[in-house]
Amino acid sequence: MKTIRHEQGKLPPLTEAQQAELQALAKRAEDDIDTGDIEPLSEVQWANAVRGRFYKPIKMPTTVRVDADVLAWLKSQGKGYQTRINGILREAMLHSIHKP
Repeated sequence: MKTIRHEQGKLPPLTEAQQAELQALAKRAEDDIDTGDIEPLSEVQWANAVRGRFYKPIKMPTTVRVDADVLAWLKSQGKGYQTRINGILREAMLHSIHKP
């Protein structure tokens, strides 16, 4: 089997046949899907599971003006201040999306 690699976000478009197949699968009820050949996960496997392990969102460069004291606080926690900014913003976004 030949492996084809694509840059993230630059995948070739789906063919009409692929789109039709995905639409047909999306319409199927879960009870109509035969999962009998899939072995259940063990407690050990669930204990070691990591959510979003292979999820890599596309990063976009941007310029943001941040108060000097806020930036100093973020940088004072060591390397990765931009990752921390993203985490703080993601948490706020998810909180906003899931408001009751």
